[in-house]
Formats: sequence, structure tokens, C-alpha cells
Amino acid sequence: MGSGRWSTDVYAAAKSYRKATGKSAFDYSDSGARTVHPRLDPHGVAARESRDSDEHPRSTPIAVLFDVTGSMGHVPRVLQAKLPELFGLLLRKGYCTDPQIMFGAVGDATCDAVPLQAGQFESDNRMDEDLASIVLEGGGGGQRTESYELAMYFMARHTSLDSYTKRGRRGYLFLIGDELPYAAVKPKEVKKVIGDKLDEPIPVAAIVAELKRQYEVYYILPTGSAYAGDSEILDHWRGLLGQNVIQLDDLDAACETIALTIGLAEEAIDLAAGLDDLAEAGSSAGEVVGRALATIGSSRGTVVHGGLRPADLDGPDDGTVRL
Repeated sequence: MGSGRWSTDVYAAAKSYRKATGKSAFDYSDSGARTVHPRLDPHGVAARESRDSDEHPRSTPIAVLFDVTGSMGHVPRVLQAKLPELFGLLLRKGYCTDPQIMFGAVGDATCDAVPLQAGQFESDNRMDEDLASIVLEGGGGGQRTESYELAMYFMARHTSLDSYTKRGRRGYLFLIGDELPYAAVKPKEVKKVIGDKLDEPIPVAAIVAELKRQYEVYYILPTGSAYAGDSEILDHWRGLLGQNVIQLDDLDAACETIALTIGLAEEAIDLAAGLDDLAEAGSSAGEVVGRALATIGSSRGTVVHGGLRPADLDGPDDGTVRL
């Protein structure tokens, strides 16, 4: 996947059409659907692919997965409304080459009808269609845990990135949520939701380590969610991801935060330059984004090759994969 080009005009036309016809940007969910849309069904998927092409020769895979349980159910609506700002910064400001964005959603596999939804990596307006197909179930079990570990398992074992296999460059994965992962990836849930057979559970730290071979992984906890600012949740995610845990004072700034995080990691900007770009674009999110990213630096590493494939490499959590 990943062909075509993003068009703000196409986005605006679709928005105008929905307004004229009285349709929601999330018409599938708002119509009452409570089964995963075929576009986003992870069951039986070999891999969601981010591929290079003549059109996009140096693809940069970017995955954004958000919790849609409880107080987090409004997150995709905010992201959908801000897509033009996200692509404007990534493309016009050159924060990364040939961005391909995948959207997905996380629920609770212990009780939700739709615990995992996973779109395709797209370079054009089909990513808006993936967002529109997400079920905003709003469930969750109420026990401060959701199935982030199941989503991370899917991303680790069911995505394929040319940026990584061809150039040793990790993609980006942003998890937007407000709760803890379960302690382990459970074979029964993997079989039911994804279709794989596991012989034993996988501890969450182990699946995170596997995931980080291919992705720079960030966790964003926004204000307004049920557990915003919760020290236990923040400390747990910091134990898994280090400095890549972002507290965000305003969810409306999520797209700008994601864009600047990528720009920083790609060393395309420093934080001051990124905030100037926001001001130039007419965004009022600069102060919020500045606070959120004050501790986030240029941490992206290049895989060091020594006759092995990137998948054969592993190393310390310092941004560089070493032999």
C-alpha cells in the first residue's frame, strides 16, 4: 500500500459532501455498527505494508493507534479534523520523506466486541476512509488496563516496512491512550482477534522489545482522559519506552505533536524551529506542543549493518541498533 498523494482539496470536498448530506465523518460507527469493518479487520492479515515505489522512493511509515474506550472515544474525531495540519507539516516542511500513515484503534480484548482495528499504510486520502471506518465502541473493562499489548503484537509481527528492511530505518508508532497494557500477550486473544497460534504468553516487555526493532514507539497521554497525569500509568510506560512518553495538555494539539516529534527524530528541525513552523501555519498549539516535547530530543537511530539483515539485529535502548 502507500500509493497516491494526499490532497487537501479532496479532503475538503469530502467534508463538504458529508455536511451537505448530513453524514458523519464516522458514519460507519455512528450508524450503529459494532463489528469491525472489513478494511480494518486484523484477522488473517499477513502484513500491513509500507512500500517504496517510483512515486514514493523513500517511504516513512507512521502508525497512529488510539484507545477508543471510555473517555478516549473522541480521539479519532479530533485526529480526523486535523489531518490537513498533520500532512501540511510533514510534507510542506519536509519533516520526513514520503510519509505513509496507518490508523488503528485499541479496545479491550477481555470484554469488547472490537478490541483491535488496523488500517493500511496510505499516502493519500484513503487514510481518511480508514478513519471513517473505525468503530468507536467506547467500551473497556474499567480496570485501568486495555489491550495495547495485543496491538503491539500485531504491529511487531504483521507489518512489513521497506524503510527498515531496505534502509535500516525504523518507522514511527504513536499510541494515544490513558491506561496500562495487560502484563502479557495472551494466546487465546491472539487466536481469536488475529488468527495466530501462540504456544505461550509473551510478556509485554518482550513484545515491546520486538516492536522497537522496527519502530520508534511513543505513548501520548492527553489531558481530558480518565487517567490524565496518573503517575503509575506514566511510570509504567516510561519503564517500557523511556523518554518517549508524552503528556499532552490539549488533545486538539495531537496532530501537531506527532508531526513535530517526527521532525525532531528525523533531525529535520529542532524544537524552536518546529514551534516557529506552527506559528507560521497559524496554529495556536505552540505552547502546548512545546511543553509536551520539552524532554523529547533527536533520538532516532540508524541500524548499523554488518552483513546481517535488520531483523537479525538487536541492541540497547539508546536509539541505535548494534551488533
